[in-house]
Amino acid sequence: MPKTRIEKDSMGEMQVPEYAMYGASTARAVENFPVSDLRFSREFIRALGEIKAAAATTNTVLEKLPEIQAELIRQAAAEVIDGDWDDQFVVDIFQTGSGTSTNMNANEVIAHRCAQISNDTFVHPNDHVNMGQSSNDVIPTALHLAASDLLVHALIPALRYLHEALIRKAEETMDAVKIGRTHLMDATPITIGQEISGWARQVELGIKRLESTLPRITELAQGGTAVGTGLNTHPEFGSRIAAELSKSYGIVFHEAANHFEAQAAQDAAVELSGQLKTLAVSLVKIANDVRLLNAGPRCGLGEITVPSVQPGSSIMPGKVNPVIAESLAQVCAQVIGNDAAISFGGASGLLDLNVMLPMMAHNLLESERLLASASRMFTDKCINGLVANTERCAEQIEWSMSMVTSLAPVIGYDRASQIAKKAVAEGKTVRQVCLDESVIDADELDRLLDPSSMLQPRA
Repeated sequence: MPKTRIEKDSMGEMQVPEYAMYGASTARAVENFPVSDLRFSREFIRALGEIKAAAATTNTVLEKLPEIQAELIRQAAAEVIDGDWDDQFVVDIFQTGSGTSTNMNANEVIAHRCAQISNDTFVHPNDHVNMGQSSNDVIPTALHLAASDLLVHALIPALRYLHEALIRKAEETMDAVKIGRTHLMDATPITIGQEISGWARQVELGIKRLESTLPRITELAQGGTAVGTGLNTHPEFGSRIAAELSKSYGIVFHEAANHFEAQAAQDAAVELSGQLKTLAVSLVKIANDVRLLNAGPRCGLGEITVPSVQPGSSIMPGKVNPVIAESLAQVCAQVIGNDAAISFGGASGLLDLNVMLPMMAHNLLESERLLASASRMFTDKCINGLVANTERCAEQIEWSMSMVTSLAPVIGYDRASQIAKKAVAEGKTVRQVCLDESVIDADELDRLLDPSSMLQPRA
């Protein structure tokens, strides 16, 4: 049997693993919530450490906490921030809806570590580490900190990286004229570069949408304590701790304009998740376009080729699949699913507290991480190596009946329609039917059927 020790909390004694840095409250939560193998992420645990360190500093400045205890808390919290004790954050994501168990997990680990550092100064998990705080403002603050950090320092840079690659690739392929498609049917010509420029704009707008959420996601609930009234904390605590956390993250955070909103609702998290979902929708569209244009290589569209990164079949030799685009699409499906859970969670706030916080935090941070890593993967292993197959594009343009569209202003819609139908029926190109029937002078026909003349408005 593993060795244990006895720890106490307000409900009595609990057996705690001898090696554990946490105490009775955490052990009780582990026993109560044996639901999954999901635990809070590195970014969220770091956020908890940052809050505890900033609170210790703030409480000292406000003459609430002696410097000797504050310094011990900061030292232990720094180790939490650095990830030294991630294995001690053991509470399941599906726990108390306020996240109280995880807040106490942090308080107990830090207090225990303080005792290891110094035998001379006592640090209590509630009275000192949690001074001026409640789980009800700590957990939403940690959510906003971690979400802002991932947004500013991971996801937006990854999307800018993808956007820059798409702009470059659009410029490289702007002269690669191909047949356009609407309803998956032949349409008038377009260039591969023009199509890719559309993808680039989608990503650019995705960045702008994400950036637009920052004023709300950088508001912090800290200072509201239990229900938003700020009971048991100093009136300046919220603004001062926001200033401390701004220095730690290099992001400007603000105390919530209304603490009752900040704790009773989680609309900022829902808003950010909605923009992540919109981004996922954009990226699925791009991934699917890549898959369609790459289809073949001989019996599909085959208008582009993406890098070959692995064998595509265990039975068909030589087959290579667009696996990077497929991976991105799966990530986007997960993000869209996460948004559904986050939306339900946001709608489930009850009176003065949202009680879906751990689940919402887990899903929101997962969505940001997945989109950041998948965007970089897609850039490096797909977009950067994408090549236009210009010969194939030219063949399909000449063969398409939609080329007749440029003749309609000259010969009329009805006559152009007859030519298109005849081209299909006789297996000929539009050009050949026009020449056979002397519809237009050959030189004029060449001018009208020049694909490069169909790429922009024409007077």
